[in-house]
Amino acid sequence: MERSFVEIIAAKRDKLPLSPEEIQRFVRSYVAGQVADYQMSALLMASFLNGLSDEECMALTHAMLHSGTVVVLDDVPGFKVDKHSTGGVGDKVSLCLAPIVAAAGVPVPMISGRGLGHTGGTLDKLEAIPGFRTDLSIARFREIVREVGACLIGQTADLAPADKRIYGLRDVTATVECIPLIVASILSKKLAEGIDGLVLDVKVGRGAFMATEEKARALATALVRVGTLGGKKVVAHLTQMDDPLGVAVGNANETREAIDVLHGKGPADLVACNELLAVEMIRMGGRAATDDEARALVREVISSGKAARTFERLIEAQGGDPRVVEDPSLLAVAGEEVVVRADRAGIVQRVDTKGLGIASVLLGAGRQRAEDVVDHAVGLSIVAKSGSEVRPGDALVKIHVRQASDAAKIAERVRAAYEIGEGKPVVAPLHLGRITA
Repeated sequence: MERSFVEIIAAKRDKLPLSPEEIQRFVRSYVAGQVADYQMSALLMASFLNGLSDEECMALTHAMLHSGTVVVLDDVPGFKVDKHSTGGVGDKVSLCLAPIVAAAGVPVPMISGRGLGHTGGTLDKLEAIPGFRTDLSIARFREIVREVGACLIGQTADLAPADKRIYGLRDVTATVECIPLIVASILSKKLAEGIDGLVLDVKVGRGAFMATEEKARALATALVRVGTLGGKKVVAHLTQMDDPLGVAVGNANETREAIDVLHGKGPADLVACNELLAVEMIRMGGRAATDDEARALVREVISSGKAARTFERLIEAQGGDPRVVEDPSLLAVAGEEVVVRADRAGIVQRVDTKGLGIASVLLGAGRQRAEDVVDHAVGLSIVAKSGSEVRPGDALVKIHVRQASDAAKIAERVRAAYEIGEGKPVVAPLHLGRITA
């Protein structure tokens, strides 16, 4: 006998399993308006408190995935691979990673997001490029992936619409931090892209949503398990986010730094993170048999200029000005620079990276409300990180603002993010582990 919607909610409340058919019917009926917001909220809270099995999580993923259009990329040759990061301060990897991997011969269809909380968003960074459009149709998305090898767009109205509605409820019902719900949300969008494989970058530390390695490993493991159940090849890497990644925070600022990587430059930690993920994607895509072969290919497409040319083609295809790749000065930068300096000698013991992310948002580089307009020109340049030795008056962070007066309160927050003391602190390595099925 078919259970009613109330009986389905009660079953999950009482820690009883739900069948895939029940979950799919519940989601389908919610999208159709036959299940109320308060009923979906009740099911989300019951799932938050009592968990979902892998089978239930896969059923939820499948239901959200098939609530809208599923992209088919059969006319794009090759094993198609995307990358997803759980987000962190200064994480601009997608901007350089996609053209590098595409230049190496692996198609990269990528649906990205905007800034969330204290972390920046790939779409906002791309839109710092004059004219760049992320609101393309699915038909144009397919064309660009086929012609260029990569395309980066935002979630359209017809891609996993159930996820968009359910996420809106999670955000206001204190159910965001539920691993099975996070897994279903991420995978429903990623599996809708038409990919064959997915590489996950799960951030760990003070600037990440998962502050501890234990929580990050649990999320990564669940993503790999459920994604594999969904018929995709999935690998996750845990990477450290105690400090900002690279030295640039803010949209145009980070886009410039990503372009530096395409020219064989850039901060060591950003280069290493980019290479780690590129090697995984290239091997998954079948373009190299070993890590060493893949690493050599990454370095070759950068040194030859092939990766930079691919980014130019991608920018032009998406309506942007490709000249920024050779002339990053075309990207906006706020006219005033306010320097936050050390007030004592010592070694930086720790950085409140989340605090720096919040400072960037308050500058206008992110959103405090969904309707806020992002200022692509403002941001931070990080001079000192954990383990850096400083003297009184040395620069810690440079704040880029429209008017110097805008930086007064931000400077206080930035200064408070730094703990300076004696002795060399223990700094975690960038790469904390690899998780496979």
